[in-house]
Amino acid sequence: MPTSQTRAGARSRAAAKDKPDAKKKNETLEWIKSIGAAVVLFLIIRTFLVQAYNIPSNSMEQTLLVGDYLMANNAVFGAHIPFTGWRVPGFRDPRHGEIVVFRPTYNRPEEDVVKRVIGLPGDTLQGRDGAVYRNGKKLDEPYVQHSGRQADGPIGFDGSQGGPPPETDPARYGYHNHIPALLPAVNRATYQPTRDNWGPLVVPKGSYWVMGDNRDESLDSRFMGFIPRDVIRGKPLFIYFSVDQEKDSPFPHFLTAARWGRIGTGIHSCCEK
Repeated sequence: MPTSQTRAGARSRAAAKDKPDAKKKNETLEWIKSIGAAVVLFLIIRTFLVQAYNIPSNSMEQTLLVGDYLMANNAVFGAHIPFTGWRVPGFRDPRHGEIVVFRPTYNRPEEDVVKRVIGLPGDTLQGRDGAVYRNGKKLDEPYVQHSGRQADGPIGFDGSQGGPPPETDPARYGYHNHIPALLPAVNRATYQPTRDNWGPLVVPKGSYWVMGDNRDESLDSRFMGFIPRDVIRGKPLFIYFSVDQEKDSPFPHFLTAARWGRIGTGIHSCCEK
């Protein structure tokens, strides 16, 4: 018959045997907590502070190139809360000449776009022979590029007249977007804008007029209309990586075709005088 001393020894050995398992469970739980906290912190930073974007088209050349990867400030204009229609109040609204990231509803599927803010609510804008006039004054735009690969041509009234790329909603395309904003002196019956000649028109309240720096090859407000304030998401800060996607280079392409000189370059987006 086991004595009390024998039973105590058995319990002691059992407890000693259980300690490694308990320690292992505690370590696993701590790892799970640490990983969970890191994921939550990443999501908070990505949603409310900074986010990465890439440049898929040549509409912002030479300021931004295809293959540039940008880090943008999401907080300055008000971050969007995922899976909701809500957004956190921003610190300020976009300014003249500022490069912004926005997500227009005319893209199919919806994707982020980068353009420069040319007109704020209440501004009167006009294009004349490729130059832009704001409130009667010609803009000094040293960032503008003209590729010359495409000649000036008319903008269709809507998507039924051709012109919109297949990845856009044809109902959103065309100078029908201009009509409600044209100055009263403009004859709407004879109005026929082109890529380089349009307006004059007034930017509506709560909207912005945006354009690409590569004015000859940019699908922007001239073709797709005004951009609502609530789709503007962030302000690009700097280029954190860049790769020449068309360069014929050996494996690994992302390293051998990297544009090392562009990495870390700040994006000086407010350069109008």
